[in-house]
Amino acid sequence: MAEAHQAVAFQFTVTPEGIDLQLSHQALTQIYLSGLRSWKKRLIRLKNGVITGVYPASPSSWLFVVIAILATMYTRSDPSMGLIAKIQEHLPVSQSLSAQCQTVVSAVVFSTMLWLSLIFTMRLCLKQLLSYHGWMFEQHGRMSSTTRVWVALVRIFSGRQPLLYSYQGSLPNLPLPSIKDTIKRYLESVRPLMDSSQFERMTSLAADFQSGLGLRLQWYLKLKALWASNYVSDWWEEYIYLRGRSPIMVNSNYYGMDFLYVTPTPIQAARAGNTIHACLLYRRKLNREEIKPSRIPGTVIPLCAAQCERMFNTTRTPGEETDTVHHWQDSDYVVVYHQGRYFRLWVYQAGRLLSPREIEFQIQRILDDAAPPSAGEEKLGVLTAGDRIPWAKARKEFFSAGVNKRSLDCIEKAAFFVTLDDDEQGMMGEDPEASLDRYAKSLLHGKCYDRWFDKSFSFVIYKNGKNGLNAEHSWADAPVVAHLWEYVLATDSFQLGYNEEGHCKGEVDSSLPRPQKLTWDISPECQEQVSRSLDVAQTLADDVDFHVFSFREFGKGRIKKCRISPDAFIQLALQLAYYRDRGMFCLTYEASMTRLFREGRTETVRSCSNESCAFVKALEGGEGADVCRRLFRSASEKHQSLYRMAMTGAGIDRHLFCLYVVSKYLGVDSPFLKEVLSEPWRLSTSQTPVQQVELFDLVNHPEYISCGGGFGPVADDGYGVSYSIVGEHMINFHISCKHSCPDTDAHKFGAQIRKALLELLQLLSPDQTSKPEENPPQAKKHQ
Repeated sequence: MAEAHQAVAFQFTVTPEGIDLQLSHQALTQIYLSGLRSWKKRLIRLKNGVITGVYPASPSSWLFVVIAILATMYTRSDPSMGLIAKIQEHLPVSQSLSAQCQTVVSAVVFSTMLWLSLIFTMRLCLKQLLSYHGWMFEQHGRMSSTTRVWVALVRIFSGRQPLLYSYQGSLPNLPLPSIKDTIKRYLESVRPLMDSSQFERMTSLAADFQSGLGLRLQWYLKLKALWASNYVSDWWEEYIYLRGRSPIMVNSNYYGMDFLYVTPTPIQAARAGNTIHACLLYRRKLNREEIKPSRIPGTVIPLCAAQCERMFNTTRTPGEETDTVHHWQDSDYVVVYHQGRYFRLWVYQAGRLLSPREIEFQIQRILDDAAPPSAGEEKLGVLTAGDRIPWAKARKEFFSAGVNKRSLDCIEKAAFFVTLDDDEQGMMGEDPEASLDRYAKSLLHGKCYDRWFDKSFSFVIYKNGKNGLNAEHSWADAPVVAHLWEYVLATDSFQLGYNEEGHCKGEVDSSLPRPQKLTWDISPECQEQVSRSLDVAQTLADDVDFHVFSFREFGKGRIKKCRISPDAFIQLALQLAYYRDRGMFCLTYEASMTRLFREGRTETVRSCSNESCAFVKALEGGEGADVCRRLFRSASEKHQSLYRMAMTGAGIDRHLFCLYVVSKYLGVDSPFLKEVLSEPWRLSTSQTPVQQVELFDLVNHPEYISCGGGFGPVADDGYGVSYSIVGEHMINFHISCKHSCPDTDAHKFGAQIRKALLELLQLLSPDQTSKPEENPPQAKKHQ
């Protein structure tokens, strides 16, 4: 128990001679250095707050303005037109200062007011400039003179070297569409999914809503749009995520995979050491706001960074009616799960971040620890995987006091969660595709009890050195987590690296205190609830059918040569595949981001359109190639238009969702809204783009390719499809559905997608035959 004594700064004993006080110099040093680190972080936050607060100007520009005003006054000119004299008259300390000092102080006050006015004006101008979205609707490769001038002005008003949150105050608010426009777009989107009588009925319901209740609901929504920076995001987080009472495992959480072909080291503890250290380096950059603001690829247009604020030290806590997201300013440890035990692993020593080799050393201590789990401890994590109400009640009853509360607090306040998994995963063996399917399921739900699904994200480190992550969805969307994951993978392999034996580089301080095993007192009643939650979670996990495959016949390079958007191409292939699989069309969800606006999250692109259906029917009906090509291009252009409208705040579903929320607050029912929001999304899709291309050299190191990530099916009788376009020659697909539905099969649907992609390329470029990559990278165990 040496580590316990080191944690005590002083001890005292009462003797007949008095009080004997014993100070621990080492412990006091640790306390001092930890406090020093904490104060450094506070000062960095203060400095960044000032820099961000005055952006797009800089703090040094204040001195320039002051000097300019004083220099002008020295020439006996009055740039203030009498304002400096007025300020001088009302200075509270005017009698104690000489006339010259009064003039200087008044000039400084005026200069500061002028400087703040200029900042406000520049920020307002930048906000107006960023409200212009005409550039997005221009033909690719052709920029109008208006857009050229606009780009130049954005560059001028954007300032230099912005911090992560510098643009937040300049981003425009999400615009509120009119009722008329939203309903018009909605009716157009459902036309191919309804027969004439169904569409006539829906048109009638929409007309009644538009002329009646809709106007009242829209009025309340206008008030919110004027008052709040985003009229959607808070309700979206609360009602779509936090108020859901079903399990978040599979239904909400999503996952990200490791490199497809490379495992940098086969040593589990070493991979954990680099992964944890790289993640904490990212957190340091995030805290210092040194991460460059995300932008629309190839442009100067910034994206909202608000979701980054709750990335670390965050957990979702259950409630009987609604969950809440709790975030703490800092945490100097992570929690590690291994073989049914939970450990607190301190990642700072004497105020410094542990090196990767030291973290590996500590992880190895956990792997070598032979202590058995406490009674009821092994499967405790399944409470976060089951239904939310039983978890909320169990948390209140069994974890609100004593040792259980302390251990639960430790998990919830950790920087993030780490699972050391005893399984081996990745693309391996004689059937690599089947191994990828198992890998996906493991990351999505594991054994149901060996993850902590409420944490903002959790790393999973497998026995053979493979890794991955599982992320909770309420606090942020996948692109934000993907940005972290790209950094971790690249830093792990290209910056930190491993020695020849596969261990992390660096030296070890052998005096590090051992990781602390968390203690529990789990009652039989709590264990019964754990058992019930496991039944629910295991049933859900076993029902998930997953198929992951890499499409290597061609990628976005060949698609772009056909002058088609790669995303539109893939979405039309999905429409064709679904029609062949099910013999009908369905309401299709494609996630689009609205981060062009402050606190923006997502909007829905309804990819099943009149144009896409017309193309699929023509192709399946045997129409000529020229007709099909014309219809395909029309459908592709329509999809791009729908995507751009969703990105610029002219989507359909978030507006209707907010109108529905207002109706519930007012206690009124709308048959139109009720029907709209009950329509199932049988095909839910999402693209995960590679954001930090500069971190990966796919030309010289094509084997360093991540397989992307995926999510569970949204509808019981539908598919979830995640895809990532990697480089010029590969597209990765993650397909999910449920075994319990006799009409869905992930592998069959994957085969239909592959077939549709090949046929579409053949249609657009009949002279080219698609060939798979000549020398695809082979799976490697280590460097």
